[in-house]
Amino acid sequence: MAVRRSRTQKIAIFSSRLKVFSRCIGLGLLTLFLIMWVFPTLAQHPPIPLTGSTQIQVLSREQYHREQDINSVQEDDNALTQLEQGKALYAAGRFWQAIRVWQQAMQGYQDRGDRIHHALSLSYLSLAYQELGQWQEAEQTITQSLNLVANLLKPTPNHQRLLAQLLNTQASLHYAQGQMEAALDTWKQAEQAYQDAGDQTGIFGSQINQAQVLQALGLYRRSQITLERVQTQLQTQADSLLKAAGLRSLGVALQVVGNLEESQQVLQQSLAITQRFDSASDQSATLFSLGNTARALQEFEEAIAYYQQAASTAISPLTQVEAQLNQLSLLIETQNWTDTQTLVPQIYAQLSNLPLNRAAVYAQVNFAESLIKMGSRGAGDQREMGELSQYLVRAGFVDTLPPSIANRKSLNPPLHPQNHTLEDHKGFPRAIAQLLARAIHQARQLNDTRAESYALGQLGHLYMETQQWLEARGLTEKALTLAQGIQATEIAYRWQWQLSQILQHQGNLTGAIAANREAVHTLQSLRSDLVAINPDVQFSFRETVEPIYRNLVELLLRNQPTPEQLQEARETIESLRLAELENFFREACWQVQRQAIDQIDPQASVIYPIILPNHLAVIVSLPGKPLRYFQTDVTETQIDSTIEQLLQALNPVWSTKERLRLSQQVYDWLIRPIEQELKENEIKTLVFVLDGALRNLPMAALYDGEQYLIENYNIALSVGLQLIEPRSLLPQQLKALTAGLTEARDGFPALPAVELEVENIAAQIPTKVFLNQQFTHQALQEQIEATPFPVVHLATHGQFSSKAENTFLLTWNGRIKVKDLDQLLQTRQRQNTNPIELLVLSACQTATGDKRAALGLAGLAVRSGARSTLATLWSVNDESTAQLMVEFYRQLTQSQVSKAQALRQAQLTLLRQPNYQHPFYWAPFVLVGNWL
Repeated sequence: MAVRRSRTQKIAIFSSRLKVFSRCIGLGLLTLFLIMWVFPTLAQHPPIPLTGSTQIQVLSREQYHREQDINSVQEDDNALTQLEQGKALYAAGRFWQAIRVWQQAMQGYQDRGDRIHHALSLSYLSLAYQELGQWQEAEQTITQSLNLVANLLKPTPNHQRLLAQLLNTQASLHYAQGQMEAALDTWKQAEQAYQDAGDQTGIFGSQINQAQVLQALGLYRRSQITLERVQTQLQTQADSLLKAAGLRSLGVALQVVGNLEESQQVLQQSLAITQRFDSASDQSATLFSLGNTARALQEFEEAIAYYQQAASTAISPLTQVEAQLNQLSLLIETQNWTDTQTLVPQIYAQLSNLPLNRAAVYAQVNFAESLIKMGSRGAGDQREMGELSQYLVRAGFVDTLPPSIANRKSLNPPLHPQNHTLEDHKGFPRAIAQLLARAIHQARQLNDTRAESYALGQLGHLYMETQQWLEARGLTEKALTLAQGIQATEIAYRWQWQLSQILQHQGNLTGAIAANREAVHTLQSLRSDLVAINPDVQFSFRETVEPIYRNLVELLLRNQPTPEQLQEARETIESLRLAELENFFREACWQVQRQAIDQIDPQASVIYPIILPNHLAVIVSLPGKPLRYFQTDVTETQIDSTIEQLLQALNPVWSTKERLRLSQQVYDWLIRPIEQELKENEIKTLVFVLDGALRNLPMAALYDGEQYLIENYNIALSVGLQLIEPRSLLPQQLKALTAGLTEARDGFPALPAVELEVENIAAQIPTKVFLNQQFTHQALQEQIEATPFPVVHLATHGQFSSKAENTFLLTWNGRIKVKDLDQLLQTRQRQNTNPIELLVLSACQTATGDKRAALGLAGLAVRSGARSTLATLWSVNDESTAQLMVEFYRQLTQSQVSKAQALRQAQLTLLRQPNYQHPFYWAPFVLVGNWL
């Protein structure tokens, strides 16, 4: 179930490219319309808001008289009334009716030569066309509108305000069509027009919009600076409901880009102002946003409390329902079935009070989806579900309960409540089907193709859940056709994925692969939009995106895959890796020239394991040979359990026998089937592109029954199938900038052996050393900018996490978060000088209890811009680390020794010492990236 925004937050239009959509509504006293689509069921996410984008307002009669400087015309109360009527219909989500009214008004203004209101009418029409996915009409009307304004004779402040409004409409269209650079440029023009008009609120809205476009373009730092500037400027304003609305918009934007604590603070400030002015509608809107931020922070009890308050203070039934729907989705997510059963009848009672508009359609579909999830997750027992179904009967929506399941008959895709044949839990699915049938009927009344597709697809999902495959397929194909007809790719990928699942169950493997492939391709086209979404709540990546990629891989690898299918499977999972990293950062990655890893080293083999629900697939690349494939019949749950046990067994206090048994088990999965081929091809280096929980496991510690893997091979990890222009690090290039902490800081313990470590490194290679108070963010950056050090060695605490905000390195004066790392380390690259060849992190660890924590290591390796990164998967003994690092650098000073070879020899040095032969001491050191 999706997180939905409140009515006062959803104004005007946002991108159909964003897999989120909805309706438009007003923002209390704020005259600006926020651009926003809400597609609530694609994932557990609130939509991306674009703020202050479109003013839908009509000139006052006084302004109207002043602006008639072209052809003096008489005031036309009827035409002005038509614009107002269109506004009301648009705000109510009745876009097609609004278009008809505005077309009439536009024709009247055109006949009289009233260019100002003619332009305004065209701008409104463009917004409505965008809502309905009619992009050609939207483009034509906004272009005509801007051309009319360009020919006005006197550029008064009112002209500038009108121009700003039109530019906002055009920017929203650019954004909706994925033209991010054009959207950014147009919103800059809108900001200038608002400045010329002296409209501070418009300036704020344009700046927030620009920040979110910058985020989508991967320009995180510029986005953050822009939002900080808006926040500073808002603080200078006197308290008012207008300021509260601006702070609320800013808080929502901060939540979207992942600054959750700051979002919470800003929204609390907005709430305090709304309470001071006693505005119930504004309080409800802000409480709703606070609920979404608390949910993103996984503060579920607080989120539910905020949603409850938002519903209780809401003025309109729609606002109340939206808050209750969010509460319901969260209760289902946390499996709080008691409160869920209480809330469902309350929501149902409110649905009948909603007006006929898109928001009402979406509310019914969201409610239906939550009910489906309740059934599929076993919410309560059959008695409780039966009671709920009986409640719907008593409420008058379901006239009678269906006959027994034995008498079920398959019908054509039903669109009338009485035709549904779905049965289970005493008619519960049938009640849901009738709810969706009503939503479809209302969408058709509104001529809203997008809403109709949404409701039809969800009805298809319901039939799929009840295993009525013929009806499910027909409904899904119809929903897909509608989505494609309006180029709504953000909906289409979902129905393509749903169709693939249905075809699989029908035994149509070819059709299933084709539909699944199309879903992946559609996601690829949407990737620039997906990157701006928070990974945990705003876009449930693992639930919504990842299964689509993995399922295609599983289908491709069935029944003796061909070389072409192996290649496609590997490329598909590679696309998933990239999407996962971009989701981690909420911005684009891989913006440098790269080279395929299996074309780099003639003595290296690339091992590519892929964890699928029922087996572990392994694709192997050997130099000059076709891709090799094998699989092991082991479930994902068994894999995760074995890896978790092995990670625990790598603690020295655990049984050696058990550790070796588990280590050999993983060796048998990954290496045993190809160990002979590795020997025959004289492979010296194994490069692993690891998947899932395997990323937390040190490959060096795998055991063949007699030796560890590190005793036979150099080992490296790669984030993906490509590297940053790999090359060897020559001994004469070795020059290091070394920084570290020996004292306890920020709750982390002291690292007394760090001083010895950096001293011994300095004895091996030329080194600039910063310790303790000298090791600050600023000092480090100044040195990196001043001197081209090929090696940067940081002997300090750090943490890798599946969340970017929890991945950091520790300095004397604070933490360097992974998102800021590029600003620190890539200075030379931005100045067209050589990037860092080797980044060494000698005291980091993966976050405790985070099964995907190694994603943070991959993210840090990418973010640093370094060709190679040497790090640790867990905090290791201080003294043994110092020894390993000294030996590593000593090896690097030898000619013809690669970084992977140097690390292997350093690890073997510890392995051969009685005190450090346990893998705990040497195994966690991993080399990511270029191993040459």
